[in-house]
Amino acid sequence: MKRVIVVALSILAISAAVFAQSSAEIDKALLAAPRQLKEGATVIKWKPDFTYETLKKGTNRLVCYDRTGQPHQPPFAVECTSIANLDRVAQNLKVEASVKDKKDLEPAFQALEKEGKWIKPEFGSVWIHYGGADQSQARTHTTIAVPGATTQSLGLPDKPTQNGAWIMNAGSSVAHIMVPGS
Repeated sequence: MKRVIVVALSILAISAAVFAQSSAEIDKALLAAPRQLKEGATVIKWKPDFTYETLKKGTNRLVCYDRTGQPHQPPFAVECTSIANLDRVAQNLKVEASVKDKKDLEPAFQALEKEGKWIKPEFGSVWIHYGGADQSQARTHTTIAVPGATTQSLGLPDKPTQNGAWIMNAGSSVAHIMVPGS
């Protein structure tokens, strides 16, 4: 009988530890989520093979994940985007993992773009990056994906202006609206 109790208590202790770790992972990933979307966001954990495990199933289209420790990321990094962008994120993670020197990242992505193989993000979807040297020094950077958009199609400039939004990488699959102050 004592053995059964010890086994049961051990299983409960392990389950509690796993739940606490999972809960901490979820809370960390959600640091990048806007307050009004946080509760309904999905949280995933990327695996080394660029697939993911769902830690929390959400009710809206926002998905958040921890990028801390991944190649070319700051020491603290979490990100949220549309669930429709997960194939692009996986592709980006593969490229980032294959490139040793950060200076070689841009040419690797440009090659995908030139070949028409870079998966397009969902038009109008947000990318919210929250990162820095550590959580206390992290800052938020938000962009809005507008693949293929140009100055002519959106009426926004393609260069930074004082306090105004602008299109970076206009005309490409990575075109996005830069949101000042974020």
